[in-house]
Amino acid sequence: MFGNRQGVVDDSVPVNRQGVIDDFESIFMVPWSLHILIIDKLKNDPKKAMFFVKKTIENNWGYGVLLNFIKTDLYERQGAAQTNFALTMPAPESDLAQELLKSPYDFTFLPGKEKYQETELKDALIEHITQFLVELGRGFSYVGKEYRLVAGGKEKFIDLLFYIIPLHRYCVIEVKITEFDFPDLGQLAGYVAMVDDLLNTEVEKPAIGLLICKEKNAVLARYALSGMNRPMGISEYEVARQQLPDDLKKALPSTDEIEAGLNRM
Repeated sequence: MFGNRQGVVDDSVPVNRQGVIDDFESIFMVPWSLHILIIDKLKNDPKKAMFFVKKTIENNWGYGVLLNFIKTDLYERQGAAQTNFALTMPAPESDLAQELLKSPYDFTFLPGKEKYQETELKDALIEHITQFLVELGRGFSYVGKEYRLVAGGKEKFIDLLFYIIPLHRYCVIEVKITEFDFPDLGQLAGYVAMVDDLLNTEVEKPAIGLLICKEKNAVLARYALSGMNRPMGISEYEVARQQLPDDLKKALPSTDEIEAGLNRM
């Protein structure tokens, strides 16, 4: 009766019992109100739901922050930046670094404006630094904007400089309001090299460069990254939710028409 045990249980497939136990225990670390939110929004996707349970615990999110990240598709954006980390960083640190970066970055917390000049966008990010740090994720610490470095008698100014505490690495961020092009990454690589030489101590590991641009061609980005020997990533950003097409807007009733209809009820 029990002769063909292999047909019932495949002993060759390892079972991560500790992982199952950790997932089970983590459920009890989230307040019930947040469980209700996760169940309501993600009841048909257990894997995605568990992702948000773990992120809530890691970052100590409240109701509003959790709801925002569910609505802005964090699950799909997390770890989605194009990088060369697998080639330039040792495992498993390369995987951790990859997980920390997103694409696209959600800048919709900025004042309602679809188009920014580059300086305006950088200023707005710093003006809303708390929300920006929440979007970057746990472990990012702000160092400075237009951070001044001097080498060879020349001044260079980094758009945004952060420190990733879990990785013990600086993160050099350049923001571009245009589509990605090869020279953008070359400029960023120069800044990363300067940070490694001028700011790193014995504690720090080589800095990471992150280019956040309006849009990118994935093929060109892959070619550019493959030619870099320093850890670099390329992400996109969005500053406004997608708007309804004009013809659809015209077909919908105005606010006044809706209110008039409600008053007639």
